[in-house]
Amino acid sequence: MAVSGLPRLRRARTEPTLKIIRYQTECEVPVAREALAAWHFAPGAIGRLIPPWQPVRVLRNEPLANGSITELQLGDPLGLRWTARHEAVDRSAGFTDRSLRGPFAHWVHRHDFLAATASRSTLRDTVDFSPPLGLGALTPRSVWTAPLERMFAFRHQRTQHDLAWHARFAQSPRRVIAVTGASGAVGRALHAFLTTAGHRVIRLVRGTPAGSDEVRWNPQGAWDADALSGIDAVVHLAGENIAAGRWTARRKDRIRSSRADGTRSLCETLAALPTPPQSLICASAIGWYGNRSGPAVDESAARGDGFLADVTAAWEDATAAATKGGIRTVRLRIGIVLQARSGVLGKLLLPFLLGAGGRVGSGEQGMSWIHVDDLLRAAHWCIETPSLHGAVNAVAPAPVSQMDFARTLARVVRRPCMAPLPAPIVRLLFGSMGEELLLGGSWVKPSALTASGYPFLFPDLESALRFELGRAR
Repeated sequence: MAVSGLPRLRRARTEPTLKIIRYQTECEVPVAREALAAWHFAPGAIGRLIPPWQPVRVLRNEPLANGSITELQLGDPLGLRWTARHEAVDRSAGFTDRSLRGPFAHWVHRHDFLAATASRSTLRDTVDFSPPLGLGALTPRSVWTAPLERMFAFRHQRTQHDLAWHARFAQSPRRVIAVTGASGAVGRALHAFLTTAGHRVIRLVRGTPAGSDEVRWNPQGAWDADALSGIDAVVHLAGENIAAGRWTARRKDRIRSSRADGTRSLCETLAALPTPPQSLICASAIGWYGNRSGPAVDESAARGDGFLADVTAAWEDATAAATKGGIRTVRLRIGIVLQARSGVLGKLLLPFLLGAGGRVGSGEQGMSWIHVDDLLRAAHWCIETPSLHGAVNAVAPAPVSQMDFARTLARVVRRPCMAPLPAPIVRLLFGSMGEELLLGGSWVKPSALTASGYPFLFPDLESALRFELGRAR
């Protein structure tokens, strides 16, 4: 009972003492501090920095400024949300991320951009954190720092790779580049890659545009293309997913139409613009070559047989209007794209982690692959290289057999390679899709890219897989 006239006494709250762990790492990058800072302040930087093996989705990404917010979803589809506020933002020196909501009791991440020389600088990351539920006092420090070492090793490598690549084109003009299929795995990665280089990317979307950098288009018919006035290049990636299910007659029609009809509509629209873009990089596929047992083929080879070869031929023929309209057109024949959470690798990874990976069919079929970062670079290289036109194979210079692919992946994830998938089972489960995509294959060389001087970032399979999966030797 309080005594009249005296202040009410309040019981003092005692907050638990958090054990703060500091983790710090740094790397040198081959550009001046200003370029390092500009890369981090670009809207695509967060997309380039999230490790590809982590199930993270960006829900909110406000421009870097004091008080701005980034929100991530960890896990699919109803994972934990991590909200961070940006503080101490200096566009030349660095910024701080402070966790407001997330898995850690305390998390403050400082990014410092340090000058070294006129052409080199240092990126330093300092993280002060406290594990949840007081576990920091009960577990060894390495339990928490080992995942950080893996994550920052990837982040620093990719930052170095991207900045070195962009520095190669520092004297080239910044461009306005339209991208179809921008919501797909490759499209999202391309958007992040190009925006961190300082280019403006216009996403061509089928729904209602969400902002000034989106334009609605109709792949199946007429659409208002006035908003494309002034674009310099187009990267056309849109098309029905060929591996989303069995190839029924209806699905085959959709696959063919999404590529041929959509490409024709786009090319006719671009050619009719008062000032057409200088270049069109149209995705195609090595399905053009059909199922070939060897030797390796390049862009000079004749078309192969099968549904994919037929679709690819119709797809490439649909670019005729762009070529006739004076637009330099590259038909980028893309191989198996290595991305940790999508495509072939995304589907194979869990079985291999469970020890259920191995030979498919004979295991002798060719797998002509390319790491996603080399694909992004190749698309940009084609924009920047006027001598390139027509068919260009986007594959690494070292194709492998399916069995060698399986053995390499198993070695990288440290699992056995002992579980075969016989051809009759593939045909039973997947029908003609399994026949062409899993049991068939081809050995393809990137002769056009190589002749143009393109420098592959990942020419061999093991280094590509180790980088993409964050697996050191």
